[in-house]
Amino acid sequence: MSETPPDHLSNDPRSKFYDEAVLERGIGIRFNGVERHNVEEYCISEGWVKLPVGKSLDRRGQPMTMKVKGTVEAWFLTPTGDSEQ
Repeated sequence: MSETPPDHLSNDPRSKFYDEAVLERGIGIRFNGVERHNVEEYCISEGWVKLPVGKSLDRRGQPMTMKVKGTVEAWFLTPTGDSEQ
C-alpha cells in the first residue's frame, strides 16, 4: 500500500470514495493549518472538506455537512507495517 493517502476519501460507506482499508490505517487531516478530527470527506486536489454542522441529522439519519474550501493536507496515522497490531 502506498504511503500517500488518497486524493479523495469519504467516511460514508455508501460513497464511491469510501475505502475501508485506508480508513483502518487512520487518516490525519490538516485544514488551513489546523488539525481537524471531525472531517466526513475531503478532496486534496479540489481543496475542500465536508464538516458536520452541529448535531443536526438529515432525513436518512446521517449528519448534516457543509463543504468548506481551503488548503487540505492528509497523512496516514499508522505506518504501513504497523496496521496489524
